[in-house]
Amino acid sequence: MSLDNIRIVMVNTSHPGNIGAAARVMKNMGLQHFFLVQPKKFPHPDAISMAAGADDLLEQAVIVDSLEEALSGCHLVLGTTARLRKLQHQIFEPREAVEKIAEISSHQQIAIVFGRERTGLTNEESDLCQLLINIPTVAEHASLNVASAIQVLAYELYLAHRTRDNRDERINKDLPATHDEVENYFSHLEETILKTGFLNPKQSPQLMPKLRRLYYRCGLEKNEINILRGILASFDTKQ
Repeated sequence: MSLDNIRIVMVNTSHPGNIGAAARVMKNMGLQHFFLVQPKKFPHPDAISMAAGADDLLEQAVIVDSLEEALSGCHLVLGTTARLRKLQHQIFEPREAVEKIAEISSHQQIAIVFGRERTGLTNEESDLCQLLINIPTVAEHASLNVASAIQVLAYELYLAHRTRDNRDERINKDLPATHDEVENYFSHLEETILKTGFLNPKQSPQLMPKLRRLYYRCGLEKNEINILRGILASFDTKQ
């Protein structure tokens, strides 16, 4: 997941406070590419007030005259909708959509488009999107504030980004032990328990095979092998 390749696009936004609130949640969640298609009132003090420290995103926002301009260079475009209209689109919930975004975000440009406060995206604008996203709500009150909708998507994007980063960090930190490292440990273990008298090959011929199975079930990592060999080395020094 790369947040750097994702742009948030707001279309024809009426209330500048929503633009500021959107900038704030983008800042919170590590998104930085902000496109505004014909905003009604922008720049505006209300946008700055609601941005609450995300002034840089407002200053860097790209203001364009058409949605086509905002989507230039994008490989995948996702539109948001509160109405499950009968269009020839695949409609996903946010987490499902983010899974698709995660698959390509490292090498492709992606846009997530949010429509007008009252009417959302037009059919023509939806036709420019390959996929549509619907945020589930209670049926009686299905329309979300546009900045709130951006918050939901931004959170899911950041969550996927953080999860992958943490996983990659964990994988890099906790590398599995190699076959040679494991075998050297078994040799060291056998040698040590022979010296201590814990292992008598004639009386307990199955002890080492059982210990091997025990360790194999654990899935030894490099740092664990180092710890275990350090323990064995401490016995060696005391003899």
